[in-house]
Amino acid sequence: MDLQLPDGIYTQIVELCKSGDALVKESEYLFAKEKYVSALRLVPEKHQDWEAATWIYVAIGDVNLKLDDKEKALKCFINAVQCPKGLGNPYIHLRLGQLYFEQNYFEKAADELTRAYMGAGIEIFMEDDPKYLEFLETKINI
Repeated sequence: MDLQLPDGIYTQIVELCKSGDALVKESEYLFAKEKYVSALRLVPEKHQDWEAATWIYVAIGDVNLKLDDKEKALKCFINAVQCPKGLGNPYIHLRLGQLYFEQNYFEKAADELTRAYMGAGIEIFMEDDPKYLEFLETKINI
């Protein structure tokens, strides 16, 4: 079910996320995270019902990765995959796979990385450490 946020709330969320994105470009990750968290707080309860929560969780997860907080990043991507259009999103599955790999959950990592590959092809792996693609190549035929 796709719920629509009221226009005013949606506009506030978009503005906060744009501010967060600008801060990320300036490597101001903690301030960016504050903007994204503020945006998430505007999403009504039961975040998993709102598409906006999907991309906000992804943004917070990415910032947590930049801050080298893999545990919080994993929680964000787990939340994102449970939100509308999260399951099947190759980027979310890529990040989940990478984070599971880093925590030595290799079976889960293989599953998530396979989902990313099936959804977006080999290109999705090109901007990240080659170890993830090398690992996947030991699990499936690419």
